[in-house]
Amino acid sequence: MKLTRRNAVRAAAAASLAVLTAGAAMAQAWPAKPVTIVVAYPAGGDTDAIARTYAEKLSQRIGQPVLVDNRPGASGMIGNVWVAKAAPDGYTLLFTPSTFPIVQHVLKVGSGVAHDVVKDFTPIVKTGNIPLLLVTAPSTGIKDVAQLVADAKAGKTLTYGTPGAGSPMHIAGELLNKDGGIAITHAPYRGVAPVVNDALGGHVSVGWITPGAVAGHIAAGKLVPLAVAERQRTRLMPTVPTLIELGYKDVDVSSWMGLLGPRGMPPEVVQTLNRHFNEILRMPDVQTKMAALGMEPVGGAPSVLAQQIADDDQRFGKLVREFGIRAD
Repeated sequence: MKLTRRNAVRAAAAASLAVLTAGAAMAQAWPAKPVTIVVAYPAGGDTDAIARTYAEKLSQRIGQPVLVDNRPGASGMIGNVWVAKAAPDGYTLLFTPSTFPIVQHVLKVGSGVAHDVVKDFTPIVKTGNIPLLLVTAPSTGIKDVAQLVADAKAGKTLTYGTPGAGSPMHIAGELLNKDGGIAITHAPYRGVAPVVNDALGGHVSVGWITPGAVAGHIAAGKLVPLAVAERQRTRLMPTVPTLIELGYKDVDVSSWMGLLGPRGMPPEVVQTLNRHFNEILRMPDVQTKMAALGMEPVGGAPSVLAQQIADDDQRFGKLVREFGIRAD
């Protein structure tokens, strides 16, 4: 057949139709096999625990096994890249905490784990917020944030513990230093448990932590909550003030969790997953589980998570450079 302009246009149109038809068929058939949710952290943590709760509920709704695959390493980047390079067919997903848009700014990224959090993924749903809580032990004698700042300005040696350099808690601590005009020394730990232990023992002046990790200690009077780094008070601890209302207007560091897939997922599959997760997040037993882990359900459209990631990528990238933050 002679290749004329008209024939070329017809061929291109036919090829486009074939791609669209294949994509629609893929979306319509989903799910035809088990779905894998990658968690880029070790088993046993809060991210893993709630991912398994969601996986169980999703499996019941779609009639297929939903597996949680732990792929830890490089502060989450190994698992992130695994999903970014997966087929965008809805069968390989990523469940991640809010370190997702931060870690690329605090680590020296090699070519094997380089990725773009905005361009290389398809946001599906923001599942929850996790307030960042500032706590102290009664033995420190620190009664509130005003006293903490006053002691720091008076030259008292103070430390704040976090689960690691480059964590959202680290950024919150440095924002408080900046807003308060103080210089409390950062004490980075490797994970949540050692922060809690040293806060309980008074080995750090204050600790930045999530509510689920310390709720029992607060109820027992072993730790005192001083403030949260949220724009509004958390429903989990409504009597605890925000740092913003205490006058530290920039200390707004929201920690969150969300579900993503590789770039280019069929919109129909994204909407199906989004609908299922919004309904899962309204289940009373899921909300009870989330509250026990210090999480508040969010949900909403995929655009909610997309905007969160884009905003955090820009804001935290700037703050990491400003504070000279580097992960260990």
